[in-house]
Formats: sequence, structure tokens, C-alpha cells
Amino acid sequence: MKRRKIILDCDPGHDDAVAIMLAGRAPELEILGITVVSGNQTIEKTSPNALNVLQYLELDIPVYAGCGQPMVRKRIHAADIHGSSGLDGPVFPELKRTVEEEHAVTFIIRSLLSSEEAVTMVTTGPMTNLAMAMRMNPGILDKIERIVLMGGSYGNGNITPAAEFNIAADAEAAYVCFNSGRPITMAGLDVTRKALCFPEIVERMGRIGNKASKLFVDLMGHFCRTQKEVFGWEGGPLHDPVPVAYLIDPDILKTKAMNVEIDIRSEQSYGRTNCDYFGYLHREATADVAVDIQVERFWDCIESGLRRYG
Repeated sequence: MKRRKIILDCDPGHDDAVAIMLAGRAPELEILGITVVSGNQTIEKTSPNALNVLQYLELDIPVYAGCGQPMVRKRIHAADIHGSSGLDGPVFPELKRTVEEEHAVTFIIRSLLSSEEAVTMVTTGPMTNLAMAMRMNPGILDKIERIVLMGGSYGNGNITPAAEFNIAADAEAAYVCFNSGRPITMAGLDVTRKALCFPEIVERMGRIGNKASKLFVDLMGHFCRTQKEVFGWEGGPLHDPVPVAYLIDPDILKTKAMNVEIDIRSEQSYGRTNCDYFGYLHREATADVAVDIQVERFWDCIESGLRRYG
């Protein structure tokens, strides 16, 4: 089986951590590197969070720290969900791993230009690193097979009535990526909010009984509690593993081709992904937008991913 080459760009984050777990030993994927961005917390916190997850799971994947600021707007974070560390809950052993010296943006450029095959960019945080790479060296565009992201919504937002956090945290970066001309699959809140991690799901994963399942349970203890406090969910929606699960099993998502525009000019709707669901504007589709998810199949994928850790 030919493995799909990916770069995973993230801002760990509890659900990012699960995305790393799912991708880390997936036989369908070859992770060239993990690039980290400011988002759920500062870059000074999201970078060691990624390292802690990899060290705990004994995954030999390099981590590259990237942009600590959005392209234009002021920096925002999601401490109300992810805590002061960005990954509150689990207790990790002393961190011995370090980030690579190379900046994430230059790593993305170098990896894409040197790859004989096109690479899939998977983003589960603000799209700053990828957008900066595109701006610095447009020659990388032909080497991007597809951008698969967790972000946006054709319905309601989760940080404002209009906008989802990953897009709103750097809408200008999303604007660059969505106007790059590369194929895009957008897994937004419309489907990720159906992947609710109810207590019975946490119990199911805990019964696996390995170190990955223990980390999953520890992560969800904090994540599900804060999601309930902020949004009233009985189970936290596990957003960021969805695009990874889709790459492993494309039948998990149903997508619809739409023209998508990123709002970077409005005060009230800054960061909204304006998705022309019904084709009102008669414009060319720019993204395949996820409109439904096979929830049980998704959880089966998560369970299979956790079981790969022995």
C-alpha cells in the first residue's frame, strides 16, 4: 500500500493531540514532520505540547516551531477550553525532546520542493504557517496535492456567531490558502460537532488498556468538562482528528463542492467561511466541504488508531 505523504500543522490542544495519536502509526500515512503554530495557546506552549505527546507515545517524528503571531490580526487563544498550558489534564514525564532548529515555514518550503511526490498539507489549527510558506515561495503550490483542514463552518461558528476558531484566529492566512488554487477539503464544525465524545466513548477507548488509550482518557477528562462548561455539550466534539480520519478512511465524510470565501473585512463576521452551499453565485467551487460524517465509523477509526500502540 502506497502511503500518503503528509505534513501535520497543528496547535496542540487536546483534539490536536488525538489527531497526532491517530496519524502517528497509521499505515496509510507517512508524516514528514509536525509543524506547530500559535492557536489554542502560544507557540511557547503548543510546541512542547506536541513534543510531550510524541515522547509519551514513542513516535520519532520531528517537530518544527512556527509562527507565534497571525499574519495581520491580534493573537487570540482558547484557554477556556484547553487550559493555561494548552493541554491541561495529562501529566507527562520530564520532557527530553526538543524542537528542530529550522523554522516550520522554511521546513514546509524545503520539504515540498524536495519531495518527488506531491504532499498533503493537514492543518488542524490556524493556517499561518502554510500561508506564510505560500507567500514566501509560491513555487511550493504545485507540490501540494491537497489541503485537508479542520476549520470553518457553513453554519454557525464557535468563537463568534459567524466564525470558527481556527479560521478566526488568522482569517488572512485562511484567505491565502483558500485562494491558492490547490484542492481543499474542509472539515468544519458542521461535521465535527457530530463527533461528540460521550462518556461511553471515553470508557470504550479506556478499555483498550494501553498508553495511548490512557492518554486519550486523560485528555478527554479536561476537554469534555470545559466543552460542557462553555457550550453545554454532554460530550466534547473531537474536531481535529476528523481530517486525519478522513485521510485514513475517505468514506467517513460526505463532501460537497462549494465556492468558499473567507471574510477578512467585516467586523461582525470576520473569519466566516462563506460557503455557497446552493450555488447562488454561480462561481467555481474552491473546496470540497464536509456536510456529513459517519460517526460510528469515525469512532471505529479512532479505536483502531489507539490499538496500534500495543
